[in-house]
Amino acid sequence: MKEKTQVADIDTSMYDFRYDEKGYYKVDEGLTPEIVEQISKEKGDPEWMLDFRLKSLETYRNMPFPDWGPSIEGLNMDNIVTYVKPNTKMQADWKDVPEDIKDTFEKLGIPQAERDSLAGVGAQYDSELVYHSVKKEVAEQGVIYSDLESAMHGEYADMIKEHFMKLVPPTDHKFAALHGAVWSGGSFVYVPPGVKVEIPLQSYFRLNAPGAGQFEHTLIIVDEGADLHFIEGCSAPKYNIANLHAGCVELFVGKNAKLRYSTIENWSKNMYNLNTKRAIASEGAKVEWVSGSFGSHTSYLYPMTILNGEGASVDFTSVTFAGKGQDLDTGQKVVHNAPNTSSYVNTRSISKDGGISTFRSSVVINPQAKKSKSYVSCQSLMLDDISRSDTIPAIDIKTDDADVGHEAKIGRISDDVVFYLMSRGMSEADARALIVSGFADNVGKELPLEYAVEMNNLIRLEMKGSL
Repeated sequence: MKEKTQVADIDTSMYDFRYDEKGYYKVDEGLTPEIVEQISKEKGDPEWMLDFRLKSLETYRNMPFPDWGPSIEGLNMDNIVTYVKPNTKMQADWKDVPEDIKDTFEKLGIPQAERDSLAGVGAQYDSELVYHSVKKEVAEQGVIYSDLESAMHGEYADMIKEHFMKLVPPTDHKFAALHGAVWSGGSFVYVPPGVKVEIPLQSYFRLNAPGAGQFEHTLIIVDEGADLHFIEGCSAPKYNIANLHAGCVELFVGKNAKLRYSTIENWSKNMYNLNTKRAIASEGAKVEWVSGSFGSHTSYLYPMTILNGEGASVDFTSVTFAGKGQDLDTGQKVVHNAPNTSSYVNTRSISKDGGISTFRSSVVINPQAKKSKSYVSCQSLMLDDISRSDTIPAIDIKTDDADVGHEAKIGRISDDVVFYLMSRGMSEADARALIVSGFADNVGKELPLEYAVEMNNLIRLEMKGSL
């Protein structure tokens, strides 16, 4: 039998480990209160968090799996390890991170990104943060950027208790309840009133263990008049057994504050990405989502914004690339709860080699949201005749004083354009990749340069079938 060399360091007392015919470990016992209690003990949770976890577990057990969207039949929850502990404590100096973990993140460019363009970096490996750092000048502004567990025991403990899983309650859906029971890692950010963080903060999540789940929780509070750009990156190596990502992001944006949340997700194609992201915007606040989804076997990903204050707004920009064997069901939700609110959604999806890309949008304009505006644009590009692209809009307008529009387009790459580029010396593959990169430029132009370059590299690799 194979050794468990792919796993950094697992507390095997928490699980009933077996091996299947391929030599990978299995967990036959499933998720129990004892496992949840052990995770809570490992994290040093306060008593209220342990109670929260156990109630979430009860909710998880009583809720059905989703009966719509892509199939998740290949995801056997009894075989998912819910906590994988790296062989290191969290470090504040990159040189102190163990070499095997450091090498993984070096290849992903995390240290270089920190040196060049970021105000702070958090790096999570499996279930724990292994590195966290924030620049002195940012900390001196009063900005708090730390791992969530540390913040939960410090002076911001009451703030976390007040906000934790209030936007995404465990009763929201089965995987939100699972997250509430076994969450581990993630980031806490608090930006004081009036503070503008000039350069981005970033968290990067790496799930390295086969057959494991990652359940990080990101909680960001941007106070009145403050401004922040937060970048999230995700990746995992490819294994021949299912992995699960069921993280949670909660964003609280205060009066006249602004938050941009950018994500580049490059999960491996054995990943079930069942992530939940939600923001609430106060009076005059602005939320911007920028999202690129390139990996995973199956995705359910629908960031939601609640426009709760007059004049609040949201911009949502995304690109999704579904290749062979991928079923990516993505989209966005907006709830207009106040007058003069606005939402603008601009999405692009690409499908290739039989990939399935589905875009779902939900716009709700409630009776009190008079004079609100919403516009949704979804453009799809299918690169062959075996792929699929669907658009499923839902619009619920409860006032006669609103301006709402929706459009959807599906197209293909023009042979004439490909021929023209080839006549200029490009190969057919490079010509098609260039066209697709241009199609996805709505996201690329919204990202910092190094992340736009990464996205274009991912597109080229997808076009060549290298991912």
